[in-house]
Order: sequence, then C-alpha cells, then structure tokens
Amino acid sequence: MTATTEKPKIIAWLKPSCGWSQGVRAVFRKYELPYEDRDIINNPDNYQEMVEKTGQMKQPSVEINGKILADVSGEEIEAWMLQNGVVQSNERGYEAPIDQPCANEMPAAAAAPSNIGFRR
Repeated sequence: MTATTEKPKIIAWLKPSCGWSQGVRAVFRKYELPYEDRDIINNPDNYQEMVEKTGQMKQPSVEINGKILADVSGEEIEAWMLQNGVVQSNERGYEAPIDQPCANEMPAAAAAPSNIGFRR
C-alpha cells in the first residue's frame, strides 16, 4: 500500500469529548483520512467491542488495516502511521492538541486556575 493511492481502513474507539480522543481525530483530519468513530461512552456495545479486540479497557484505541494500537495519543498514532508508510509527512497543522488528557484526568491544579494569594 502506498500513502498516496490507498486510504487505510480505520476504526477508532473514542470518547466524544476527551482530549486524547480529540487528538486522534485531529491527526486523522490532518491527513484527510476517513475513519469509523465508535463512541465508547454512549454505546456500550462499542466499548465491549474495544475491550474484546484490544484486550484492555483504555482509550483511545485504534485499528488501522487490521493492526491494533491500544491506549494511544494522537502523537503516537501519527508516529506509527508515518513509520509504517500509512501516511506521508505534511505541513498541515492540527485542529486540536494531539497529546492532551481528558479534562477529568488532569491534575486539579492544572485543570483550574488557582486563586492563591500571598501575604507579605
């Protein structure tokens, strides 16, 4: 398969609004890759399928041409696709950060600004 002639078959098990999931979507958009977005939050069957196919319970998990990549960031997906000739490097930007956790997985200090004041 060459990156310029054939589009890979991609299934992605993702959360609707998670930072990691948004990063994976951003990589697919950067390379204009069609993919099947399987919502693991609102569809329990999709979650069960992900667990069965990947052997683990974390997301994002992606299948590209039959190869399973489990618990990966957009950054890791892009590196794998470049290394394996699925895509060729391009200069397009990302529409979202490709290495950010879900908001509920961020440390509290990083998730919200602090109102700490110091006395003299």
